[in-house]
Amino acid sequence: MSNPNPDFVNFLHAHPSYPTTHIIDDLRATEYARLDVGGHIYFDYTGGGLYAETQVRRHHKLLSEHVFGNPHSSNPSSIAATQLVEHAREYVLKFFNANPAEYDVIFTGNASGALKLVGESYPFAKGGHYLLTFDNHNSVNGIREFAHARGAEVTYIPVVLPDMRVDASSLDGYFARAQKGGANLFAYPAQSNFSSVQHPLDWIEKAHAAGWDVLLDAAAFAPTNQLDLSKFKPDYVPLSFYKMFGYPTGIGALIARREALAKLHRPWFAGGTITVVSVQGDKFYMADGHTAFEDGTPDYLNIPAVEIGLKHIESIGYDVIHERVISLTGWLLDNLTQMKHSTSGPLVRIYGPTNTEARGGAVTVNFFDKDGKAIDHRFIESEANKVNISLRTGCFCNPGAGEIALGLSRVELDVCFSQPGHEQRLSVDDFRLCINGKSSGAVRISVGMVTNFNDVQAFLSFARGLLS
Repeated sequence: MSNPNPDFVNFLHAHPSYPTTHIIDDLRATEYARLDVGGHIYFDYTGGGLYAETQVRRHHKLLSEHVFGNPHSSNPSSIAATQLVEHAREYVLKFFNANPAEYDVIFTGNASGALKLVGESYPFAKGGHYLLTFDNHNSVNGIREFAHARGAEVTYIPVVLPDMRVDASSLDGYFARAQKGGANLFAYPAQSNFSSVQHPLDWIEKAHAAGWDVLLDAAAFAPTNQLDLSKFKPDYVPLSFYKMFGYPTGIGALIARREALAKLHRPWFAGGTITVVSVQGDKFYMADGHTAFEDGTPDYLNIPAVEIGLKHIESIGYDVIHERVISLTGWLLDNLTQMKHSTSGPLVRIYGPTNTEARGGAVTVNFFDKDGKAIDHRFIESEANKVNISLRTGCFCNPGAGEIALGLSRVELDVCFSQPGHEQRLSVDDFRLCINGKSSGAVRISVGMVTNFNDVQAFLSFARGLLS
């Protein structure tokens, strides 16, 4: 932790708890040494976490020392695989402090797969309602198509600049729109993947009291924050484990309250999801609980790596991870907001909170030249690539937040979408022409578990190079 750099001294003065996270510096030197060996400056933790070397070694050791077969059988190799999968399922519940009598875990390919399960199976119908915030990932937005197709009402709750939070005074009015006797689903992210705003978890019980089932997207929240399902009890929680600890990719989960899971009715059946099916009798019987939702053979060789990853997070502790991320994010925000051109114009515009209150580690911005003209986010990414900085640009699969942040109105969007040739297909370049020079995306710098002070300083140095 020793660093005579005066900037580091100032950083410690502003964030005196940072030295308590030294365990991560030790881990970085051993488990994540490839970052510094390769000169990588990684700022895309919201897109994907990084794995520790021991995670991979432990998983490979498990595979190399045992024989595992398809769990849909009762032979020795099948039983061994089944035990590992079920132990991982139990460990997911333990990690999120979810009572096994109340919650179940369905393994999916990713958070999007978990969301599709809810969307296709939720009992949307005329007289029902799908309520969601503007600030949502596209896989949450996509559920509206199931709602529309079945005649349910769809309503969006706007977020408000500059912090891009929901106006709390308006929330009760939206909750009051639950349809009595209908199927009502409210969806929102615990943490925005665009602005990093953390929306209040106490909305869950307020929504329940008003007659809503609640889908809480925890994909961006869970990597750096403890989600305690004994305290907050959403009905459906989608997750992608690679966002939490990097490995394995291709495994996600839907954590669902058993009572809420019983409301879901699948539009089809598949191998592994039924108890009995007949061709001649044209009849099938769905299995109970999670089994009815895990289509085909589960990824039984990779699912055990989920437990290894969760134990890795536990060995560090969410308190340490959260303190690390918030300290470095605060330093990043403070320095970016102070950067001015020779004309006194700001270098960046931040979309979301400019302090660390109720926010995560992603800082989304656009850069501007000395005359106040936006610098194309694609140029920023190209320049960052040259110095081995990994960040992300675009709207991050969150068009609602992007439209609010970038000032895109409903009218200009309607005009764009109704132009000849745009009814069925619209390319990104076509869209840029539609919005007539406005920014079509932004730059997201996301701090994560093994980010260190030198990473942030390297990015700030890169940013200063854009001043004129």
